[in-house]
Amino acid sequence: MKYNRVLLKLSGESLMGSQKFGISPERLQHYAYEIKSLTDHQVEVAIVIGGGNIFRGLQSEASGIERVQGDYMGMMATVINGMALQSALENLGIYTRLVSAIEMKQIAEPYIRRRAIRHLEKKRVVIFSAGTGSPYFTTDSAAALRANEINANVILKGTRVDGIYSADPEKDPDAIRFDRISFAKVISNNLSVMDMTAFTICQENNLPIVVFDINEKGNLWRLVSGEPIGTLVEG
Repeated sequence: MKYNRVLLKLSGESLMGSQKFGISPERLQHYAYEIKSLTDHQVEVAIVIGGGNIFRGLQSEASGIERVQGDYMGMMATVINGMALQSALENLGIYTRLVSAIEMKQIAEPYIRRRAIRHLEKKRVVIFSAGTGSPYFTTDSAAALRANEINANVILKGTRVDGIYSADPEKDPDAIRFDRISFAKVISNNLSVMDMTAFTICQENNLPIVVFDINEKGNLWRLVSGEPIGTLVEG
C-alpha cells in the first residue's frame, strides 16, 4: 500500500447528499463502507469531519451571532456528525474512538495525542471532532494540525470533484485539472480547496494532500493502494 496511516478530511456539506441540510443515511453508509475498505486491509484511519450541514460558524453573522460564538456552535455540529459516522462504522463492526478538542466526557474522549496514536496502532478508527477547540480555525486547519500530530502519511481531502482545477469546474467548463501541483502554486493562485492556514501547515511539515472524489465508489481504496486518483499537492 502507498499509505499506511491516513487522515481523511470530509466536509459536513458532503453528508447532506441531495438534501438541503442534515445527514443523508445513504451518504453516511457510503462513507462507512469506503472507510471499511481501508480498515479491512489494516490501514490506520483518522477522520476530521466538518459541520456545515448543520451550522457554519463563518455564516453566523447573518444571524446576528457573534463570530466566536458561531465558531463554537460549528464545533458542536462537528461532534454531531462525528457521532453519526461513529455509529455507522460500528454497525459494520469497526472499532472507533470519537475524540473531541472540547471536553464532553459523556460523549467523547478528550484529545490526548499519545492516546490517539495508540488507538490508531490498535487499528481503531479515530474521529477527531470540535475542530482545534479554538475559534477562527476551520476544520481544514484542524485536519492539517491533527495529521501532523499523529504522523499521518497523507491528508486525503474527500470532495465532490475529482481533483484541483484552475477554476471551479462546475462553473467554468474550460477549467484545467491538475494531476500534481505544488503548495507554492496552490497558495499563489489562491486555489480554495482547503484554507491557506491548512496548506501552510502541510507545506512547512512536508505533508502531502490528495484531493479526490469521495463519492465515487472504491476511490478511497484505489487511492491508498497506489492508483493515481485525484490531485496530489506536495512540496
